[in-house]
Amino acid sequence: MLLCQIDRKICWPAADCAELADINNVLKARQQFLQQQTENEIVKQELDLVEEGSAVYKLIGPALIKQDLVEAKANVSKRLEFIGGELARLLTQMRTPQEKLHRAQEQMVKLQQEAQRIQAAQASKASKSIEEEA
Repeated sequence: MLLCQIDRKICWPAADCAELADINNVLKARQQFLQQQTENEIVKQELDLVEEGSAVYKLIGPALIKQDLVEAKANVSKRLEFIGGELARLLTQMRTPQEKLHRAQEQMVKLQQEAQRIQAAQASKASKSIEEEA
């Protein structure tokens, strides 16, 4: 196999790796949802400490609006449920590109090793022909 053929074969996995750069976007979104999940779990813990009948206020824009404790707990639970669903969706969305990226990286390593083997063989052949001429 000639080096130029290997170079063409290396271009495919390299382009594939570049195409999979959107994994970073998924990771950023996942990180954001994890942060929101942590914040909402803290809010849930705080609401669990509040006694029945106590006033609960929600910040909406610049104003604090009174909210029913049961309603506040339900809202936080719904948010946690939504965030959990989004995290699961992002996890499945990440799996396929990560597997594809891993296969492309393995193929690139094999092709680079093949190119090095061919270069070494060509160098050996060239040195033998120089020795024969001398």
